[in-house]
Amino acid sequence: MSAQTDPADLPGVTKEHTPAPDAARLPGPRGGQAHKDGAGPGGGSGEGKVLNVFSHGVLVIWGLLVTMPLLWAVVSSFKDDSEIFGSPWGLPSVLHFENWSRAWGKANMGQYFLNSLIVVGGSLIGTMLLGSMAAYVLARFDFPGNRFLYFLFVGGMGFPVILALVPLFFVMKNMALLDTYHGLILVYIAYSLPFTVFFLSGFFRTLPTSVAEAALIDGASHTRTFFQVMLPMAKPGLISVGIFNFLGQWNQYLLPTVLNVGEPDKKMLTQGLVALAVSQGYKGDWSGLFAGLTIAMLPVLAAYIIFQRQVVAGLTAGALK
Repeated sequence: MSAQTDPADLPGVTKEHTPAPDAARLPGPRGGQAHKDGAGPGGGSGEGKVLNVFSHGVLVIWGLLVTMPLLWAVVSSFKDDSEIFGSPWGLPSVLHFENWSRAWGKANMGQYFLNSLIVVGGSLIGTMLLGSMAAYVLARFDFPGNRFLYFLFVGGMGFPVILALVPLFFVMKNMALLDTYHGLILVYIAYSLPFTVFFLSGFFRTLPTSVAEAALIDGASHTRTFFQVMLPMAKPGLISVGIFNFLGQWNQYLLPTVLNVGEPDKKMLTQGLVALAVSQGYKGDWSGLFAGLTIAMLPVLAAYIIFQRQVVAGLTAGALK
C-alpha cells in the first residue's frame, strides 16, 4: 500500500468506518455547550453574579453601619452644642478646636490618656513576652502535662471575668496592689494570656522544625534559638495578637472600675469618659464629650490603620503554610 492510498478505498472499509481527521478529534466544547450554560469565555453563572452583587451590597451596608457613627462623633467634636442639636447631620460652620483643648485639660482627658498608655504599654509588653514563651514551649516540646497546661489556658478563655471580680479585689487588696499601675498591669497580663497562648501556640506549630534544629546544631541554646530564630519568624502572628490585645486592654472598663477606685488621678481613659459623660449630662457640654470620645478612639483607629496588612497576614499565615 502506497502512502497516498485512501483508507476508504481498501477492501471491507466503508466511508462510515473511516477514522476522523486529527483536527476533528481535538478537545474542545461540544456543540457550544459551554456557551449554552453561560460558563463560556466572557460569560458567567447568573447565580454567581447575583451572589456577588448581594455580598458586595451586604459589605457596603455593614461598612456604613460601622463608619457612620464614628464619622458623626468626629464631626460633632468640632461643633458647638447648638449645632449638635440644631443640625446633627450637618457639617460644622466653624471648626471649634477649643472643644479638644477643653476636654484634654479641664476634663483631665490628658491625664487619663497618659495613665492608659502606661498601663496598656506595660501589660502589652508583658503579655507578648510571657505569652510567646509559654506558647513556644507548649507547641514545640513534649513533656508530661503539656496538653493539660494547654487546655488550662484554653479554659481560661471561657471563664467569665465577672465571676472573678470579688475574689480578685480581695487578693489585690491583701497584696496592696489596688489603685496602682503595676497592679493593673499584672491583672491585664493575666486577663490576656489565655488568648495569646492559644493563638501563638497554633502559629508556632506551623514554623519549620528544621530551622530550630539547625540553630541547635550550630551551638545555639534554646533561649537563643527562641529569641533570635523562632521569634522573628513568628512576627506576623505576634503583630496580629498584639493588635487584638491592645484593643481589648485599651477598651477595658470593668477591671479598672473595680480595681482602681481610689485616686482620681490614676483613672483609666474609659473611666474618665464615663465620668465625663455623667458630669456633662448636667452641664450640657456635649461638644467636649464628643471631643473626649474622639481622643479615646484615635489610638485604636491609628493602630488598626497602620497594622491592618500585618493583621491579615498573621491571621492567614498559619493556613497558608
